[in-house]
Amino acid sequence: MVKFAANLSMLYTEHDFLDRFQAAAEDGFKGVEFLFPYAWPAPELAARLRANGLSQVLFNGAPGREEAGERGMACLPGREAEFRDSIARALDYADALSCPRIHVMAGLMPQGVARALLRDTYVRNLAWAAEAAAREGRDVLIEPINTRDIPGYFLNRQAEAHAIVQEIGAANLKVQMDLYHCQIVEGDLETRIRQYLPTGRVGHIQIAGVPARHEPDAGEVNYPHLFRVLDELRYDGWIGCEYRPAAGTRAGLGWLRNARSALQGA
Repeated sequence: MVKFAANLSMLYTEHDFLDRFQAAAEDGFKGVEFLFPYAWPAPELAARLRANGLSQVLFNGAPGREEAGERGMACLPGREAEFRDSIARALDYADALSCPRIHVMAGLMPQGVARALLRDTYVRNLAWAAEAAAREGRDVLIEPINTRDIPGYFLNRQAEAHAIVQEIGAANLKVQMDLYHCQIVEGDLETRIRQYLPTGRVGHIQIAGVPARHEPDAGEVNYPHLFRVLDELRYDGWIGCEYRPAAGTRAGLGWLRNARSALQGA
Protein backbone atom coordinates (compact mmCIF):
# COMPACT_ATOMS: atom_id res chain seq x y z
CA MET A 1 0.00 0.00 0.00
CA VAL A 2 1.45 3.36 -1.01
CA LYS A 3 2.07 5.93 1.74
CA PHE A 4 1.83 9.69 1.32
CA ALA A 5 4.12 12.19 3.07
CA ALA A 6 3.37 15.91 3.30
CA ASN A 7 6.13 18.19 2.05
CA LEU A 8 6.08 20.91 4.70
CA SER A 9 8.12 23.33 2.62
CA MET A 10 5.28 23.56 0.10
CA LEU A 11 2.14 22.44 1.93
CA TYR A 12 0.46 24.24 4.84
CA THR A 13 2.25 27.51 4.12
CA GLU A 14 -0.79 29.25 5.63
CA HIS A 15 0.81 28.21 8.95
CA ASP A 16 4.18 29.04 10.48
CA PHE A 17 6.62 26.26 9.68
CA LEU A 18 6.68 24.62 13.10
CA ASP A 19 2.87 24.56 13.16
CA ARG A 20 2.71 22.63 9.88
CA PHE A 21 3.52 19.33 11.60
CA GLN A 22 0.27 19.43 13.54
CA ALA A 23 -1.72 20.50 10.49
CA ALA A 24 -0.35 17.58 8.48
CA ALA A 25 -1.13 15.11 11.26
CA GLU A 26 -4.68 16.45 11.54
CA ASP A 27 -5.18 15.62 7.86
CA GLY A 28 -4.06 12.04 8.36
CA PHE A 29 -0.46 12.23 7.15
CA LYS A 30 1.87 9.86 8.95
CA GLY A 31 5.08 11.05 7.28
CA VAL A 32 6.57 14.41 6.39
CA GLU A 33 9.43 15.70 4.32
CA PHE A 34 10.79 19.18 3.68
CA LEU A 35 13.63 20.84 1.84
CA PHE A 36 16.09 22.15 4.43
CA PRO A 37 15.91 21.75 8.23
CA TYR A 38 18.93 23.85 9.12
CA ALA A 39 17.12 27.06 10.13
CA TRP A 40 15.62 25.23 13.14
CA PRO A 41 17.33 23.37 15.99
CA ALA A 42 17.13 19.63 15.44
CA PRO A 43 15.67 18.97 18.93
CA GLU A 44 12.76 21.33 18.20
CA LEU A 45 11.97 19.55 14.94
CA ALA A 46 12.24 16.16 16.64
CA ALA A 47 9.84 17.33 19.35
CA ARG A 48 7.27 18.36 16.72
CA LEU A 49 7.54 14.97 15.06
CA ARG A 50 7.05 13.12 18.33
CA ALA A 51 4.17 15.31 19.48
CA ASN A 52 2.25 14.62 16.28
CA GLY A 53 3.13 10.96 15.73
CA LEU A 54 4.98 11.70 12.48
CA SER A 55 7.94 10.10 10.73
CA GLN A 56 10.53 12.27 9.02
CA VAL A 57 11.04 10.49 5.71
CA LEU A 58 13.33 12.84 3.77
CA PHE A 59 15.13 16.17 3.73
CA ASN A 60 17.82 17.77 1.59
CA GLY A 61 21.48 18.29 2.25
CA ALA A 62 22.53 21.92 2.36
CA PRO A 63 22.16 23.73 -0.99
CA GLY A 64 25.41 25.66 -0.73
CA ARG A 65 25.44 29.43 -0.94
CA GLU A 66 21.73 30.19 -0.92
CA GLU A 67 22.30 33.93 -1.39
CA ALA A 68 23.96 33.07 -4.71
CA GLY A 69 21.11 30.81 -5.78
CA GLU A 70 23.07 27.58 -5.50
CA ARG A 71 21.22 24.29 -5.73
CA GLY A 72 23.72 21.89 -4.26
CA MET A 73 27.48 21.38 -4.41
CA ALA A 74 28.00 17.74 -5.31
CA CYS A 75 29.14 18.36 -8.89
CA LEU A 76 31.24 21.48 -8.18
CA PRO A 77 35.03 21.07 -8.42
CA GLY A 78 36.92 22.77 -5.62
CA ARG A 79 34.04 22.61 -3.16
CA GLU A 80 34.75 19.13 -1.83
CA ALA A 81 35.59 20.18 1.74
CA GLU A 82 32.45 22.30 1.99
CA PHE A 83 30.41 19.45 0.53
CA ARG A 84 31.75 16.99 3.11
CA ASP A 85 30.99 19.39 5.93
CA SER A 86 27.42 19.72 4.65
CA ILE A 87 26.98 15.94 4.61
CA ALA A 88 28.26 15.65 8.16
CA ARG A 89 25.76 18.27 9.27
CA ALA A 90 22.94 16.55 7.38
CA LEU A 91 23.78 13.24 9.03
CA ASP A 92 23.63 14.89 12.44
CA TYR A 93 20.12 16.13 11.64
CA ALA A 94 19.15 12.73 10.24
CA ASP A 95 20.20 11.11 13.50
CA ALA A 96 18.23 13.60 15.59
CA LEU A 97 15.12 13.23 13.41
CA SER A 98 15.45 9.46 12.85
CA CYS A 99 15.32 10.22 9.12
CA PRO A 100 16.43 7.31 6.93
CA ARG A 101 17.28 9.24 3.75
CA ILE A 102 18.95 12.46 2.61
CA HIS A 103 18.60 14.00 -0.83
CA VAL A 104 21.96 15.30 -2.04
CA MET A 105 21.49 18.00 -4.66
CA ALA A 106 23.81 17.90 -7.66
CA GLY A 107 24.21 21.63 -8.24
CA LEU A 108 24.17 24.04 -11.16
CA MET A 109 26.69 23.66 -13.98
CA PRO A 110 29.24 26.51 -13.92
CA GLN A 111 29.95 28.15 -17.25
CA GLY A 112 33.20 27.13 -18.86
CA VAL A 113 33.63 23.89 -16.90
CA ALA A 114 33.62 20.65 -18.90
CA ARG A 115 30.71 18.36 -18.13
CA ALA A 116 33.12 15.43 -17.81
CA LEU A 117 34.88 17.18 -14.93
CA LEU A 118 31.55 17.94 -13.26
CA ARG A 119 30.51 14.31 -13.58
CA ASP A 120 33.78 13.02 -12.18
CA THR A 121 33.44 15.37 -9.20
CA TYR A 122 29.82 14.34 -8.73
CA VAL A 123 30.64 10.63 -8.73
CA ARG A 124 33.52 11.03 -6.27
CA ASN A 125 31.45 13.16 -3.90
CA LEU A 126 28.49 10.80 -4.02
CA ALA A 127 30.69 7.79 -3.35
CA TRP A 128 32.13 9.56 -0.31
CA ALA A 129 28.68 10.65 0.90
CA ALA A 130 27.22 7.17 0.48
CA GLU A 131 30.06 5.64 2.49
CA ALA A 132 29.64 8.23 5.26
CA ALA A 133 25.87 7.73 5.31
CA ALA A 134 26.19 3.94 5.35
CA ARG A 135 28.12 4.14 8.61
CA GLU A 136 25.09 5.93 10.09
CA GLY A 137 22.49 3.61 8.51
CA ARG A 138 21.17 6.27 6.11
CA ASP A 139 20.43 6.33 2.38
CA VAL A 140 21.67 9.01 -0.01
CA LEU A 141 19.31 9.97 -2.82
CA ILE A 142 19.91 11.80 -6.09
CA GLU A 143 17.09 13.41 -8.05
CA PRO A 144 16.83 14.30 -11.75
CA ILE A 145 15.30 17.82 -11.92
CA ASN A 146 13.86 19.56 -14.96
CA THR A 147 15.73 22.57 -16.35
CA ARG A 148 12.57 24.62 -16.73
CA ASP A 149 12.28 24.95 -12.97
CA ILE A 150 16.03 24.99 -12.30
CA PRO A 151 17.93 26.03 -15.45
CA GLY A 152 21.43 24.60 -15.60
CA TYR A 153 20.84 21.82 -13.06
CA PHE A 154 23.36 19.04 -13.61
CA LEU A 155 21.15 15.94 -13.34
CA ASN A 156 17.99 15.81 -15.48
CA ARG A 157 17.17 12.29 -16.67
CA GLN A 158 16.30 9.01 -14.99
CA ALA A 159 18.70 6.94 -17.09
CA GLU A 160 21.68 9.09 -16.14
CA ALA A 161 20.80 8.95 -12.44
CA HIS A 162 20.48 5.16 -12.51
CA ALA A 163 23.74 4.83 -14.46
CA ILE A 164 25.57 6.84 -11.79
CA VAL A 165 24.04 4.78 -8.98
CA GLN A 166 25.09 1.58 -10.74
CA GLU A 167 28.59 2.91 -11.39
CA ILE A 168 29.18 3.76 -7.74
CA GLY A 169 27.63 0.51 -6.58
CA ALA A 170 26.75 1.56 -3.03
CA ALA A 171 23.69 -0.24 -1.69
CA ASN A 172 22.49 2.90 0.10
CA LEU A 173 22.74 5.22 -2.93
CA LYS A 174 19.38 5.46 -4.70
CA VAL A 175 17.29 7.58 -7.04
CA GLN A 176 14.59 9.98 -5.93
CA MET A 177 12.00 9.65 -8.70
CA ASP A 178 9.98 12.85 -8.85
CA LEU A 179 7.19 12.18 -11.34
CA TYR A 180 6.59 15.91 -11.85
CA HIS A 181 10.16 16.45 -13.08
CA CYS A 182 10.14 13.18 -15.01
CA GLN A 183 6.97 14.10 -16.89
CA ILE A 184 8.37 17.48 -17.94
CA VAL A 185 11.70 16.07 -19.13
CA GLU A 186 10.80 12.61 -20.40
CA GLY A 187 7.12 11.66 -20.05
CA ASP A 188 6.04 8.02 -20.49
CA LEU A 189 5.69 7.73 -16.72
CA GLU A 190 4.15 4.28 -16.41
CA THR A 191 6.85 2.76 -18.60
CA ARG A 192 9.59 4.41 -16.56
CA ILE A 193 8.04 3.30 -13.27
CA ARG A 194 7.84 -0.28 -14.56
CA GLN A 195 11.42 -0.05 -15.85
CA TYR A 196 13.09 1.35 -12.75
CA LEU A 197 11.07 0.33 -9.71
CA PRO A 198 11.90 -3.40 -9.95
CA THR A 199 15.64 -2.59 -9.94
CA GLY A 200 15.48 -1.65 -6.25
CA ARG A 201 17.31 1.59 -7.01
CA VAL A 202 14.28 3.88 -6.51
CA GLY A 203 14.42 5.08 -2.92
CA HIS A 204 11.64 7.67 -2.87
CA ILE A 205 8.89 9.03 -5.13
CA GLN A 206 7.44 12.54 -5.31
CA ILE A 207 4.40 13.94 -7.09
CA ALA A 208 2.81 17.17 -8.28
CA GLY A 209 0.45 18.22 -11.04
CA VAL A 210 1.95 19.12 -14.42
CA PRO A 211 2.51 21.78 -15.67
CA ALA A 212 1.70 24.20 -12.82
CA ARG A 213 2.95 22.08 -9.88
CA HIS A 214 -0.40 22.28 -8.12
CA GLU A 215 -2.40 19.36 -6.69
CA PRO A 216 -1.87 15.98 -8.40
CA ASP A 217 -5.44 16.05 -9.75
CA ALA A 218 -4.75 19.31 -11.62
CA GLY A 219 -3.02 18.88 -14.95
CA GLU A 220 -2.07 16.29 -17.51
CA VAL A 221 -0.88 13.36 -15.38
CA ASN A 222 -3.29 10.55 -14.49
CA TYR A 223 -2.06 9.98 -10.95
CA PRO A 224 -4.88 7.61 -9.89
CA HIS A 225 -3.67 5.24 -12.61
CA LEU A 226 -0.03 5.61 -11.55
CA PHE A 227 -0.94 4.95 -7.90
CA ARG A 228 -2.52 1.68 -9.02
CA VAL A 229 0.65 0.81 -10.93
CA LEU A 230 2.78 1.49 -7.86
CA ASP A 231 0.44 -0.62 -5.76
CA GLU A 232 0.58 -3.42 -8.33
CA LEU A 233 4.39 -3.32 -8.22
CA ARG A 234 4.23 -3.48 -4.41
CA TYR A 235 6.01 -0.18 -3.86
CA ASP A 236 6.14 0.14 -0.09
CA GLY A 237 8.07 3.40 0.17
CA TRP A 238 6.80 6.92 0.64
CA ILE A 239 5.27 9.25 -1.93
CA GLY A 240 6.21 12.83 -1.14
CA CYS A 241 3.51 15.41 -1.89
CA GLU A 242 5.77 18.18 -3.16
CA TYR A 243 3.33 20.57 -4.77
CA ARG A 244 2.06 24.12 -4.36
CA PRO A 245 -1.61 24.17 -3.37
CA ALA A 246 -3.72 26.23 -5.73
CA ALA A 247 -5.97 27.65 -2.99
CA GLY A 248 -5.06 26.39 0.48
CA THR A 249 -3.68 23.00 1.44
CA ARG A 250 -6.68 21.49 3.22
CA ALA A 251 -9.15 22.68 0.59
CA GLY A 252 -7.17 20.85 -2.08
CA LEU A 253 -6.84 17.45 -0.42
CA GLY A 254 -9.77 15.83 -2.21
CA TRP A 255 -7.31 14.00 -4.44
CA LEU A 256 -5.73 12.41 -1.34
CA ARG A 257 -9.02 11.22 0.09
CA ASN A 258 -9.95 9.75 -3.29
CA ALA A 259 -6.59 8.02 -3.64
CA ARG A 260 -6.76 6.47 -0.18
CA SER A 261 -10.31 5.27 -0.80
CA ALA A 262 -9.50 3.79 -4.20
CA LEU A 263 -6.41 1.96 -2.99
CA GLN A 264 -8.16 0.55 0.07
CA GLY A 265 -10.89 -0.78 -2.18
CA ALA A 266 -8.54 -2.24 -4.78
